[in-house]
Amino acid sequence: QLQASGGGLVMPGGSLRLSCAASERTFSPSAMGWFRQVPGKEREFVAAFQWSGRNIRYSEAVKGRFTISGSSAERAVYLQMNSLRPEDTAVYYCAARGGSRMITSLLSAQTSYPYWGQGTLVTVSS
Repeated sequence: QLQASGGGLVMPGGSLRLSCAASERTFSPSAMGWFRQVPGKEREFVAAFQWSGRNIRYSEAVKGRFTISGSSAERAVYLQMNSLRPEDTAVYYCAARGGSRMITSLLSAQTSYPYWGQGTLVTVSS
């Protein structure tokens, strides 16, 4: 089970930090990612972190503004979101996978992740 937190209301230009942790102690994620979805639109990739090789990938929409990091000890991934824009408003979902290392290009694919959290709402508005 993945537990996401940290969403909320923030003004444009502000910052938020999302957290997602795997609650099952026997599960050791090999990669975790963040996706987001706006009502009426498809869920889209935001960022992903893979512990092996510390592979990180970002969508073009958030590159340079968001930073993803991970903690293997805490089985958690974090998303520091800076310079937030109204178009960043969405429900943010974290996802995780175990197993072997993936090629970097697959980190952005939703089908790469069998485990998903419940989502946390981020609203960017003045």
